[in-house]
Amino acid sequence: MSGASGKRVLLVVGGGVAAYKALELIRRLRERAVAVRVVMTRAAAEFVAPLSAASLSGDKVYSDLFSLTDEAEMGHIELSRAADLLVVAPATADLLAKMAHGHAGDLASTLLLATDKKILVAPAMNLRMWLAPATRRNVETLRADGIAFVGPREGEMACGEFGPGRMAEPDEIAEAVVELLAGETSLPLPTQAKPLSGRRAIVTSGPTHEPIDPVRFIANRSSGRQGHAIAQALREAGAEVVLVSGPAGLPDPAGLETVHVETALQMEAAVARALPADVFVAAAAVADWRVAAPAGHKLKKSADGADPPPLELVRNPDILAGVGLRASGRPKLVVGFAAETERLVENAQKKRAAKGCDLIVANHVGEGARVFGGARNEVSLVCAEGVEDWPELDKGELARRLVAEIARRLGPRA
Repeated sequence: MSGASGKRVLLVVGGGVAAYKALELIRRLRERAVAVRVVMTRAAAEFVAPLSAASLSGDKVYSDLFSLTDEAEMGHIELSRAADLLVVAPATADLLAKMAHGHAGDLASTLLLATDKKILVAPAMNLRMWLAPATRRNVETLRADGIAFVGPREGEMACGEFGPGRMAEPDEIAEAVVELLAGETSLPLPTQAKPLSGRRAIVTSGPTHEPIDPVRFIANRSSGRQGHAIAQALREAGAEVVLVSGPAGLPDPAGLETVHVETALQMEAAVARALPADVFVAAAAVADWRVAAPAGHKLKKSADGADPPPLELVRNPDILAGVGLRASGRPKLVVGFAAETERLVENAQKKRAAKGCDLIVANHVGEGARVFGGARNEVSLVCAEGVEDWPELDKGELARRLVAEIARRLGPRA
């Protein structure tokens, strides 16, 4: 039986092709003993029959803000308060914009504004719409307001394009719902204060590319997703953020400064320029070695099949240790990452001590474990007080949980 058994979810179905997945989501939530009440926008009813949603949920489907029967008892307020959690799936670009700007012109947008409960959104839209500056600004606003996100994922779209914007699968959304229902779901009254207001943060993200010749390089599988998510979460918490990113191929997060680099030497220099800071988070997967003398031209295979030319490797600078062990001007909090294939906690504890870190976020990348590039992560937080194992989380949620820990440790600004 699910830990969310007996809880109630208000599911808002937006008007997009992915609306058909909402029916499967209702099934998945009911399997977990979660009661579901459905609100559909008028556009959603063009994609999914309200009767289908009503049959699966076992409850009436709501769509009209001005239903006299319901509004005689302020139905939109009752709907927004009676649930334990509100879920928007699919969350279209239009719905995200309405939520970000406080519009209340229909039942869905009105109850999302009037609720005193947490909200989880599962975006779904064309990749150009998802990457559009207006949508990025709206997403930043919603995250700063405490809205939880699951997805979107990369994949093939109904329009035939491929990229970010595909709605997360119903099982993934259902698991995110159960996770949120396990915690506190009532929202406090809004406040203008943000826990990291007035703080400055530096985050490194992505891989580094160390050239062998003009077309080849040494690198690893880091996607940069976790580092970018941490930078965004720090910004949402009120911090001034400088993101130093290797070649991750991700859009720059909105509302912060992004410095693009290729190599470890360039990353080290960019971090030094960005200091001083209150917190440094080294999420980048920096290559340990570089070629001592990269070729100025493409290295060719010999026609006679001779052995390849030897590559002399030299150590790259240890950026994390360089910041963590600074004699002066060290950030108040230094956070490192450790990707290990064996003895995870033991190696992470050694790394924390050797590099002068306050916290190490450790994850296992061995056979059978989650590897670089995925949308989710399972980590252990290693600090002087001990080790705290965290459950598997979406990388955005993990980032916000880490930032909450950073804010707790930094405390209010003097």
